[in-house]
Amino acid sequence: MPTWIETGYHEYAKRLPVTLQLELIELSLNKRYKNADLTRMIADETKQMLSHIQPQDHVIALDVKGKSWNTEELAEQLKVWLNNGNNICLLIGGPEGLNQESLTRAKEKWSLSNLTLPHPLVRVVVAEQLYRAWSIVSNHPYHR
Repeated sequence: MPTWIETGYHEYAKRLPVTLQLELIELSLNKRYKNADLTRMIADETKQMLSHIQPQDHVIALDVKGKSWNTEELAEQLKVWLNNGNNICLLIGGPEGLNQESLTRAKEKWSLSNLTLPHPLVRVVVAEQLYRAWSIVSNHPYHR
C-alpha cells in the first residue's frame, strides 16, 4: 500500500478508544492475469477471508448494493453494533467485490458510496467514518 494510505488508516485507527479497536487483516490477492479463472480465485479469497470470522461475529459486507448511511445514521448503527457485544467484522472485497458466500455470511451490507472507490482508499474512508461516528456517540468535538 502507498504510504499515504497506511498513514491515513493508522491515524484514524489510533484515535479510536480501546473499546473500538480496529484490526486490519490484509489478505494477499491472487494475481490477476489474462484468462484467469476469476470465479475460483474469488472463492479462494473468500475462504481465506471467512476463516478469520468466528460464528458469533457480526459481519458487515461493504457492498455497493448495501445500505447507505449518512454520518448520524452510521453513529446510530455503531451504537447498536457496540451494544450487541460481539466482534464486528467488516468485509472489503478485492477488485471484483465480494462473492455471494461473503454476502450471505454478512448480517448487513454497507454501501460507502454509489461511486466505485479504489480498494486502498476504502480502508481510510472506513476508519475515518468509524472514528467520526464514534465521536458523535461520545460527544467528542471531532465531528463539529
